[in-house]
Amino acid sequence: MPGARKSVGATGTQAVTISFAGFNRAWAAWIGDRLQRRGLSVVYQRWDPPVETSLEESLEDLLLAPGPILVILSDWYFQLGPRSHDEWNRALRQVVAAQPDRFAAVTVTTSALPGATTVFAAADLTTVGESEAERRVLVRLGLPTDPLPDLGEARYGPRYPADTPDVWGGVPRRNTRFTGRETLLNNAYQALQEAGGGAGVVTLHGMSGVGKTQLAAEYVYRFGAEYDVVWWVSADKRVTCRQKLAELAPALGLSTGVEYGERLRAARDALRRGDPYRRWLLILDGADEPDQIWDLVPTGPGHVLITARNPEWGEHNSGLVEVPVYEREESVAFIRRRAPRLTHAEADQLAEALEDLPLLLDQTAGWLNDSDMSVDQYIELLEDGIDQDVVRVSADFPLAFQTGWSILLNKLRETVPESVDLLRLCTFFAPGAIPVRLVRDLPVDTLPEKLRGLVDDPVRWARAINKLRQYAVVRAAGVGEREVHDSVHDAGVVGVTGDTLYMHRMVHQIVHQDMPEQDHKDFIDVVRRALVAADPGRATDTRLWPRYAEITPHLKWADVLKSTDPAVHGLILNCLRYMYLSGEYRAGIKLGRRALAAWRQLLGETHPRIWDVSYHYANLMRAVGDYAGTEAIERAAVEHLRTERGPKDLEHLRASGGLAADLRGLGRYEESLEICSWMLICYRELLGEQDSRTLNAQNNLAVSLRLLGRYEESLDLNRRTLEARRQTLRLRHNWTLVSEINYATDLRLLGRYNEAESLQSQSVRVHRMVMGRDNPQTLLAEHNLALCLYRSGERGKAAVLFTQVLENCERVLGEHDPLTMMFAAGQSCFAREHGDIDQAMDISDKVVHGYLAMLGEGHPFVAGARANHALILRNVGEREQAHALIEDSLADMTRAVGERHPWTLGCAVNASALRNLVGDPEGAAVLTGDTITRATETLGRTHPLTLSARIAHAADLRALREGQRAEKAEGEALDDLASTLGAQHVHTVAARSRNRPYWDFEPPIV
Repeated sequence: MPGARKSVGATGTQAVTISFAGFNRAWAAWIGDRLQRRGLSVVYQRWDPPVETSLEESLEDLLLAPGPILVILSDWYFQLGPRSHDEWNRALRQVVAAQPDRFAAVTVTTSALPGATTVFAAADLTTVGESEAERRVLVRLGLPTDPLPDLGEARYGPRYPADTPDVWGGVPRRNTRFTGRETLLNNAYQALQEAGGGAGVVTLHGMSGVGKTQLAAEYVYRFGAEYDVVWWVSADKRVTCRQKLAELAPALGLSTGVEYGERLRAARDALRRGDPYRRWLLILDGADEPDQIWDLVPTGPGHVLITARNPEWGEHNSGLVEVPVYEREESVAFIRRRAPRLTHAEADQLAEALEDLPLLLDQTAGWLNDSDMSVDQYIELLEDGIDQDVVRVSADFPLAFQTGWSILLNKLRETVPESVDLLRLCTFFAPGAIPVRLVRDLPVDTLPEKLRGLVDDPVRWARAINKLRQYAVVRAAGVGEREVHDSVHDAGVVGVTGDTLYMHRMVHQIVHQDMPEQDHKDFIDVVRRALVAADPGRATDTRLWPRYAEITPHLKWADVLKSTDPAVHGLILNCLRYMYLSGEYRAGIKLGRRALAAWRQLLGETHPRIWDVSYHYANLMRAVGDYAGTEAIERAAVEHLRTERGPKDLEHLRASGGLAADLRGLGRYEESLEICSWMLICYRELLGEQDSRTLNAQNNLAVSLRLLGRYEESLDLNRRTLEARRQTLRLRHNWTLVSEINYATDLRLLGRYNEAESLQSQSVRVHRMVMGRDNPQTLLAEHNLALCLYRSGERGKAAVLFTQVLENCERVLGEHDPLTMMFAAGQSCFAREHGDIDQAMDISDKVVHGYLAMLGEGHPFVAGARANHALILRNVGEREQAHALIEDSLADMTRAVGERHPWTLGCAVNASALRNLVGDPEGAAVLTGDTITRATETLGRTHPLTLSARIAHAADLRALREGQRAEKAEGEALDDLASTLGAQHVHTVAARSRNRPYWDFEPPIV
């Protein structure tokens, strides 16, 4: 009939590709078997399109296979992704409708499918028997439907999916929300298929709530068609296991007596012989005690699938497949099936909070779906513990999470009580990786009685950890995972040393809540002392930072802020110092704020520790730009300590240094300079020239001088500080590296670009090795190197580094951090001249608004950022707006730092250019003439900024038609440029080409 669909099998092809969702594997196996019986080759393609790939592209990939593609349609086929029906309809119309001769389909569901699936003209297999289903498949593929010749003895093959095996018992209903786990299912299947005769045993093991039973049930439904017997046995107790196995005898049609011991022997014998069925699958669910039931596991031609928390089944001839928590993509997909009202982002947030544990995801998402509570509110509720009222059990996960764990803890308490003691001890560390070795390092005689014998006896210690691992309460992690004590082996107990254990946060929470008060007091004291003993004591030593990184997460859980022990106080202060130096600002601020409040209440408002914690807290707040907040803290400390201890007290001097830093952040550079000068005199008098505190004061004085534009004086101080630190500290000490950044910065600001780049390049390499690539100080070193490269004319290298540093800083510190804004200002300036003007505009706008929000009107950084923005407006043709902005910036900068400051001089160079553009050449010439005078007095005749003013003045004179004066000024400036920077330097070449110079405001570190 004209226009009729051509049969996909009309070409006589001998190969068929079957595309199916993993959920429908049984259908794929049965259809493939029926086609292979008729001489066709079959390729199985499990459909699981990557989220990042379009449906159109994924469907087109199917067309790469030879012959027809037979798609098994079900709601599962369309849920993978997941994608909307609209997306599917577009893809089907574009790809399948265009290739009707290549695609065929059968449908195995009555659920609603995307409307465009009609393009497949699918054969319906949902309500027919096996023979009719086979006929419909063959017809749809255009293949002959003649009966196959009688082969005599029956050929084994997959069972028709709508039929159950001949013997079927105890199997849970299929979970229609089952998600992911494809690799685990395939691994278990392959392990069973490849096992030798009589050895087909595989154990799915993992912690409670991870979904082992659900995985075993899905295995049955996916692969059950390959068996004649599927028998599910609850194996948590030996007596129950024997009883359920005995019940298999009558199901197999065996003639036995009524006594179940006789039936058990008959059933096991029948399975061993494979008579009356060779293809059998036995599932032993919840078999956590292999020692109790391993002798009941049958041998024979069939397969045994075990679910257990205990991995020791590996010692009883079982293959092991560990069942971990969900992958995050699986968690999100599962939550959205359980709670359709949640968005992808909300599902991801919930999965993060619950660490992807399937049982918890099911029970919390089920409750959330029927509630109008937000995910944020729900997670906050869960922080106080999982309550029965805020979870919803389902038929798939019928036992509430906390109930299941309470049962398990009672069982542990009855069998190995010391394992419960160890478990409770662990809850005073943070959930996740728990360094229990810190407790074992304590002197045994300082421990409570119930821990003393456990810690001092390697056999008991290993037995306790082994028991926890057997029940998947914890798992080994870290250095000690594979270490075994010889003495433990001798005692017949194989276990790990337990240097580090891993505990899921919800297990941690439940165990912590269920604890006697005396245990709470004893164990928290032990953990506090363990953390104190683990404190390396030198937070400034970068080599010790990994040890601090291990300690700091546990401070909250050991409730260290409630301790009155001076050693614990020292630990907290060292951790705050580490957090500041390593760039963990947000976490440090949170700890510092809590410590300040707790200690004021615990120790009193004027206790010496208050000034210690205030100092560290202020450092952290200052690092994120809260200069007004830190000034209030430091000024209060300075005034109190001056009154109580006198001006030359070391604590008062330390607080004064913090106040000077606050003033620098607020743009009050003269005040900061006054304090820093006085402090350096005091430190030299009290401690001498080479003390680290004296050198720190000298470093800070140089910073104040630089901010005031006194670059030569800053360079001299930084050179002396660098030399002293190289002598008194390690060459790779972070303070030595700070001095290298400072010295290289001064060299760059003085126009000594090659020297600056050479020093900073070498220093960056050391920073990356010593401090790490993401440390703020490393990022600062890299940014200074990018500026050095830019000023030296190596724009390609500079471009890469500018972008890299800004991206890393945004990732590590966030968009609003002072360092991020500093780096963004540099990136914007570079993009304005050598990149994307739109990008420059966007970044610059964020910098201006960011500095305004952080520092307020009148701050020199705001004026400088606006000066940079004016140049961008000039480049995009907004001359009037640019002129108005640069004039305002010049006035603001003059008020902030004075008319002789290099920043003011730079604003003046830019303002003169804009005056020319708006038709005021006289004003431009006057401004550049004055700028040359002030720049020469401040920076010298051959400083790059002075030279820029001189080149600009020549251009202004030329605009006034004063050609002779212009030629003379330009010639002298070009000669000085060539002798200062080199004849081929980019600035010299640009000036020779009469490209008017400009000035970039580069926000400095304060």
